[in-house]
Amino acid sequence: MRPAAARRSAGEALSRHAWGDAYAILSDGDRHHPLAPDDLERFALAAHMIGKDPESDDLWTRAHHAWLSDGEVSRAVRCTFWLGVNLVVSGRWAQSAGWLARGRRLLDATQQGSVEEGYLLALEGLQRYLAGHAVDAKAAADEALTFATRFSDPDLQTFAMVTIGESRIRLGGAGEGIRLLDEAMIAVTAGEVSPIVSGLAYCAVIAACHEIFDLRRAKEWTAELSRWCAAQQEQVPYRGVCLAHRVEIMRLQGDWSDAVDEANQACRWLASLPSVRSADAAYYQLAELHRLRGEYGDAEQAYRTASGFGQTAQPGLALLLLAAGDTGAAERAIRTALDGASDQGARCRILPAFVEVMLAAGTIEVARTAAAELAAAAERLRAPLLTAISEHMTGAVLLAAGDARSAQAVLGHAVATFRELDAPYDAARARLLIGLACRETGDEVTARLEIEAAKSLFLELGAAPDLLRAEELELKATTRAASLLTVRELEVLRHVAVGKSNRAIADDLFLSEKTVARHLSKIFIKLGVTSRSAATAYAHQHNLV
Repeated sequence: MRPAAARRSAGEALSRHAWGDAYAILSDGDRHHPLAPDDLERFALAAHMIGKDPESDDLWTRAHHAWLSDGEVSRAVRCTFWLGVNLVVSGRWAQSAGWLARGRRLLDATQQGSVEEGYLLALEGLQRYLAGHAVDAKAAADEALTFATRFSDPDLQTFAMVTIGESRIRLGGAGEGIRLLDEAMIAVTAGEVSPIVSGLAYCAVIAACHEIFDLRRAKEWTAELSRWCAAQQEQVPYRGVCLAHRVEIMRLQGDWSDAVDEANQACRWLASLPSVRSADAAYYQLAELHRLRGEYGDAEQAYRTASGFGQTAQPGLALLLLAAGDTGAAERAIRTALDGASDQGARCRILPAFVEVMLAAGTIEVARTAAAELAAAAERLRAPLLTAISEHMTGAVLLAAGDARSAQAVLGHAVATFRELDAPYDAARARLLIGLACRETGDEVTARLEIEAAKSLFLELGAAPDLLRAEELELKATTRAASLLTVRELEVLRHVAVGKSNRAIADDLFLSEKTVARHLSKIFIKLGVTSRSAATAYAHQHNLV
């Protein structure tokens, strides 16, 4: 194919986001004729979008040198930006810093104040944010945004706004930060920015939503990312984030069977790629699903695989140890995890499990302190999901401390929010605790209703360990009720429960009616009821018939 024809074909493929086709055309052209600098840039983009990052880096480097040879310093500096971004995102910090320094050296006094200076500031902001320096990141991104505004550059504006939004969230301004991210995403969904900026923005906003427990926004932007990825042919980057977060949302919404299938597919696909970025998150979500379904061997293996890819296996692994009965190991593991969680988002993801483990270990005051920290974070973020999780943990602590009535009220709020968020598993767990609280206050009727409702949800979800616990609680209630009565009193109650009169009971049990009446009087006192119908209801509720 002649160079001009190849250039047109490559341009057409890029315009319809056929990245594999564009890569093949440009690769073929590069073998026959050295590509022009702008074609090298397009070649680098196509290579990046099909997951060939090392080759993409080489192509951005070639484009950089080609522009320098042509005397186009500003275009050469722009290449350092794209190269620096890919390097820092993939964890090659020193190389990214080196390219940033080169870009700044190339922008001599006559070129300062150009839009490229804004791009280098944006790269600095990203580097500083990923290094954990949110204040410096915001300062650099703020400067970059002024250049974007001056030059009306949508890529630079979106990139800078995303970093500012992320930094504001990290600095405690969740409301302002998420508003900036929403505004930045308007340019993305309108198709106003380049593919790399679009992909990075989607990943950033979804990660931010999860950091502040904004489930509704996370669902919305994950769905948008799914649609965007579907329009990119043979795309590899950014899709992994979409898959991992999609699985997490499916888990929260109770679509566990489909979530397991999706997680397995995501793990296989991501692990097969040259770069395993996002495979760790996918394996962690798979492990969580296995744990919740009681598939402990598969869960342990998936946690180990996630850890091998760089993802922390906590708090899931600690909860797995707790479920397996090793409370001591669970306590040590979750303490280590919490000690290592430095920022608020990370601590909020560890604290609920920490409370559960501490309560299982019998250290109620430690659990109370952790629940209070979680409640304070929920108050700051005002995210419904985190608020409901916090109320769930607070309710669990109150129940363990013997304040069942207060626990009922707090847990009731949690259940209502979980229902609004369509989080059935979390709602069922909270309802189970409400059942226990009602039992503690002597309201066995409501207790049984709550436990039965929770059991039904666990059965529907396939939450085998929780279902077993609910069934054990029902059995304990039956055993407790039966233990209140003598064998003869149980016989009398069973006859009453099927509608027999005192005379009929006396005939069946070879007793006098007076004796039957005396037994009934004792039954009423022991069960705290005042009528035959109430005794009948009690018998059915406690499986005594």
